[in-house]
Amino acid sequence: MAVKIVTDSLGDIPSEVAGELGITVIPINVLFGTESYRDGVDLTTDQFYHKLMHSKTFPTTIVPPLDMFVDIYNKLAEETDEIAVITNSHKLSAAYEAALQAKELMKRKCRVEVVDSLWAVMAQGLIVIAAAKAADAGASLDEVVALAHFNIPRVDVRMVLDTLEYLKRGGRIGKAQAFLGSVLKVSPVLGLRDGEVFPFARERSRAKAIDYLYNFAASFSHIDEMAVEHATTPDEADELTERLSSKFPKERIYRSKVSPVIGAHVGPRVLGVAVLGDK
Repeated sequence: MAVKIVTDSLGDIPSEVAGELGITVIPINVLFGTESYRDGVDLTTDQFYHKLMHSKTFPTTIVPPLDMFVDIYNKLAEETDEIAVITNSHKLSAAYEAALQAKELMKRKCRVEVVDSLWAVMAQGLIVIAAAKAADAGASLDEVVALAHFNIPRVDVRMVLDTLEYLKRGGRIGKAQAFLGSVLKVSPVLGLRDGEVFPFARERSRAKAIDYLYNFAASFSHIDEMAVEHATTPDEADELTERLSSKFPKERIYRSKVSPVIGAHVGPRVLGVAVLGDK
């Protein structure tokens, strides 16, 4: 029986890709006041960004109930005896801890291994996709987990934001706090380092910030997988994808939308690129 792959919705894996590869995605919850929505289930990405831009209530995010993890494990255990769970960074949410705790509450006998990817968005997504492809090709649980650990230091991501206000209000600003004092109109470029938000550059214009994204992706000497994602700027994502096609086959570049959970912290005009490969 093939290894089953589980992840959370912070990985921004396109639903059609998750379906094709048999990846089970556990939705993180988004709250607008007392209204709770499951990421990508009760609230589409477009609906979320409309609410984000027009609601007076700032959204918050919470990990789904532990029972949801347990139920998913038990259901998958009817089909397999090996499950690999790859979560977002434990420094960004409590999904990793919940995934671990759920192992102890299973009713069915099944081996479950949980991996903290130390990433989010499509950096996490590319690790999960690679693991799912290996599982589909017949890799064992130990091999899938080893591949995930191998790829964790080989993936990287950069994202252009219009403002840091959403990160500040959501309490996830981390080391990007250093950018807040700037009096200049800049486009911050952020990523993740050691599992938390990290500032990489301040560009004088959005065009220069997008050039930064291109140069970042082009700096890899070898590329296994690539993804371009956005929230509300599909034209920018199209243009960046077209530019990157000179470095990596366009048809293999995953196109994704930044999920509501991440969008709550980065804002509606986020644009990013993730690469799995070697510098």
